[in-house]
This record gives sequence, C-alpha cells and structure tokens, in this order.
Amino acid sequence: MSLASSPAIWAIGDIQGCCRPLDSLLSHPDVASDSQATFWFAGDLVNRGPDSLGALRLIRSLGDRAVCVLGNHDIHCLAVAAGVRKSGKQDTLQELLAAPDAQELLDWLRHQPLAHYEHGHLMVHAGVHPDWSPEQTLGYAHELEALLRADDWQDKIIELFGNHPDRWDAKLEGYDRLRAIVSTLTRMRMCDVNGRMDFKHKGAPDAESGLLAWFELPNRACAQVPIIFGHWSTLGLLNTPTVISLDTGCVWGRQLSAVRLQDRHLVQIHCPESKKPG
Repeated sequence: MSLASSPAIWAIGDIQGCCRPLDSLLSHPDVASDSQATFWFAGDLVNRGPDSLGALRLIRSLGDRAVCVLGNHDIHCLAVAAGVRKSGKQDTLQELLAAPDAQELLDWLRHQPLAHYEHGHLMVHAGVHPDWSPEQTLGYAHELEALLRADDWQDKIIELFGNHPDRWDAKLEGYDRLRAIVSTLTRMRMCDVNGRMDFKHKGAPDAESGLLAWFELPNRACAQVPIIFGHWSTLGLLNTPTVISLDTGCVWGRQLSAVRLQDRHLVQIHCPESKKPG
C-alpha cells in the first residue's frame, strides 16, 4: 500500500512523560477523524515530564497503531531500571519504576526499535550518519536492538554510555561500535565537516561554531530521503521535503507537534503545564 492510499500516519515529537498533551493530541479532531491512523513516535517517550507512567501506558495501549523508536531518555530509563545508572536531579522516573506494571512496560520499551523505515520515510530519534543509507541505518540499529532484547541486557546496557568514540568508523568493533551507533541515532546534533559528533553544543545551530547540523553535512547517503527525528528542542520545528524535526519543547512548556506524512499537515498542542528549563 502506498503512502497516499494508506491510513493517516502522524509523526510525533518527543513526549518525555507529558501524557496530558499526548492525550489531547490524539483527541484532536484532525487526528481522531481517522480511526485507522498510525502514530510514529520519534523517541524520548519518558522522563523530565510529569507522567512517564501514563505516557507509556497510553502509547502501549495503541498496539500496532504505535510505531516507536528509542531515544536517549528511554535508554537512560532502562539503565536506571537495571540499577547501573543513577537518576539525575531532573529525572521523573520514580513513579514509572515503582508501578505494579513497571516490568511489563519496561520489557515493552526495550523491545522497541532504534530506527524505522517505511513508505520511503526514515525515523530515528536524533540523526543519521552521512555515510549511512536507510538500509544500513536499520542494520546498525539492529545491532543495538539485539543487546537491549537479550536476556543479559541489564549487565550490558551500561556499555552504551560515554562520549567515545565520537566518530563512526565501519571498522569499529565491540562496545565501541555500539556506542558510536547509539550516539549517532540518539544523541547527535552538531558535527564537524568530517562527521565527528560534538556533544557539548545543545543550542540552535550556530555557523560560527565551525560545526554543522548533522543533516547539513555534504554528500549524505540519505540526502533525498525524508528523515523524521526529535531530540533537538532548540532547533524546533522543521518541515522540509527531506527534514522533519519534531521536538518543539513540550516538556519545557512549549508545544507537542505532529505532522501527517501524507500532506505534511501540522497539529500542535500547547503544553503550559510542563516545567520550564532551569
């Protein structure tokens, strides 16, 4: 079935535990009018917002209508649940981790993919390396998924954290390879011209920094492929033929954004009850 003839597909930005805005989005007349619509969530389903437990329960209740990719906050949540990372001062995971259905929800979460490619659109949480085709992106994502879905995932997930290596090389092996993949898919924003990731720059793109937004790097293998991503709230909404950036800062009191892929129609829900940064 082609994209044009399929039920509506809504790509949705970072939820980060903002359950009420998500519920409002799903109830919006433009969204609710198609009972067969599917929802593509660009990662960071949990953390920092007021109701990660409710958000996960709601998204999971959508069944096959929900397509999710994991973000850095989701992986952090799993690591905290595994007992190998501590909660940060801004984390809001306690209610989720203490819930009676926590194990069921976390098992569901760790079985979600790191990349999704369908109807010619590629979805990741943060970015795609310039050398990667859609098929390669899926293949590298599968390497991470194998670790998270393994019986001993709790012993290995800590190896995914760290800033090195900060540049992808197909010759990388072991945990260095997985760390480079997870950094690309869930953390990347700005890079130098050689594709080296800069993890310090979290603001809007700044040409004077000598860095480029990852999607501005030259000769990208996916240059003609529409890529859906979130992660970068200071970048905000982009809705171009090949770049759909959807983190519009719901958790910081701004908006939760969704774009219908068939016609790029935008729906935004204001999130005044969410906390402000700082």
